[in-house]
Amino acid sequence: MLGGAKLIGTNPDVTGPTDQGLVPATGALMAPIELATGAKAYYVGKPNPLIMRNALKKIDCRREDAVIIGDRMDTDIIADIESEIETVLVLSGVTAEADLKRFAYRPDLIVKTIAEITGKI
Repeated sequence: MLGGAKLIGTNPDVTGPTDQGLVPATGALMAPIELATGAKAYYVGKPNPLIMRNALKKIDCRREDAVIIGDRMDTDIIADIESEIETVLVLSGVTAEADLKRFAYRPDLIVKTIAEITGKI
């Protein structure tokens, strides 16, 4: 980047859910900076598997004993799959059931709401 600075983002999510619907998120806000500087952002959060490995180390948990729950196929679920952690997709967030056909990968479990998870994991 200009002056040697590095462009680092938390996650590449283009949108994020709110009570009023989807709003622009980090990925959308980083795009103009990338265009203006010619730099490509390095995202330290999901879907970067490094964040998952570091989180597991921090809580002293093996990946075989963990389950990650998310509402986005393009960041939450792919991060979990690439980290070899069991995945649960909750359809009450960003990804809808109709969106699943766009992805070559699948979560281990799909639920409509977080309330359905009790007793299934």
